[in-house]
Amino acid sequence: MRTAVVVGAGLGGLATAGALARSGWRVTLLERADRVRPEPTAVVLWPNGVRALRALGLGSGLEAIATPLPDGGVRRPDGQWLVQPRPTPADRAPVVVHREDLHDALIAGLGDQVELRTGVAVRTVTATAGQRPAVGDGRQTFEADLLVAADGTDSEIRRQLAPEAGVVSSGCAAWRAVIPWYRAPKLPADQPVNGETLGAGYRFVAASLGERGESGRGGIYWVATAAGAPRPEPPETQLALLRRWYAGWPEPIGALLAATDPADLVQQEVRELRPLPRAYGFPAGPGGVVLLGDAAHAMPPHLGQGACLAFEDAATLQSLLREARLPDAVQAYDRARRPRAATVVRQTRRMSAVLQTRGRLALRARDAALGKISPRLRNSAATSAAQWTPPTP
Repeated sequence: MRTAVVVGAGLGGLATAGALARSGWRVTLLERADRVRPEPTAVVLWPNGVRALRALGLGSGLEAIATPLPDGGVRRPDGQWLVQPRPTPADRAPVVVHREDLHDALIAGLGDQVELRTGVAVRTVTATAGQRPAVGDGRQTFEADLLVAADGTDSEIRRQLAPEAGVVSSGCAAWRAVIPWYRAPKLPADQPVNGETLGAGYRFVAASLGERGESGRGGIYWVATAAGAPRPEPPETQLALLRRWYAGWPEPIGALLAATDPADLVQQEVRELRPLPRAYGFPAGPGGVVLLGDAAHAMPPHLGQGACLAFEDAATLQSLLREARLPDAVQAYDRARRPRAATVVRQTRRMSAVLQTRGRLALRARDAALGKISPRLRNSAATSAAQWTPPTP
């Protein structure tokens, strides 16, 4: 039986570990934290992410937890439209899923062939021609035929194998929350939840998770992005700052922030890899090491492709491992994923530059052109997402 060590029990690591186990591998899943638990927020899945999950054998329950996300357009802080809402073809439309629901589905997909070990912080990495790839935490060493680095933006495995890829700030911080339906404001029929509002270095996006009255983890999901560093204050102070920063912005922003509890709030510094790693696959011994998810291509969240690319990585790896020899599959994974990741990262950085525009003249120019620029960038990204399919060996 072939063996794998997957480092990192986030969405990408869970998806990969389950996929390998269902393909007959014996898998050890290592997680730095003492518990494997998701953020109480949500994640947007574009068609490529949905297609990847289906290729991984996880599509059957996705319809039950996913909510279609219609185009809500883009407004200015004064309420004027920058980009009018427009119908989205079904093959390009995203869905939004509560992260805890998705996490539960991935945990259920691990099966009996996955050994989960928590509290393991990787410190050493072995990836040489004459030895099986391995990682260690100073107390134990875990070796296998295949090592999957799904250990996030601060990946220790990537740091040792691809030190040229540096982690840098994207110049902004993000706050996320899901307001459960029992606390969510009841909005007028002519005031849709879904949509985006864009100011000078500030952005607010909201989406509905299901319908009010449904059981489960439904509610209203929102994301606020602001230029600058993360705030060190407690959540209560952070929420007060958000309410002040977005005061006067069009509803339902004020109502959503008023209904948010400090315990709902999740703050994140937005960081990215610059440059990207020179390789995503490193042959070693009988197999090798691959980089997956944020360990390979951490990027700003402005196009919602982070989780989708991680699931693409997992589906691509699974497909290539089915029939190819393991060293060949590692090299094929590198050839398949580096160009794909570079394309999506380039699109994301272009959108990031548009969204983070500041200064009066620059804002006027951006707002005047956004009706053409934003749809073009989004359509390019949507086309790229819609056209992706898992490779066949």
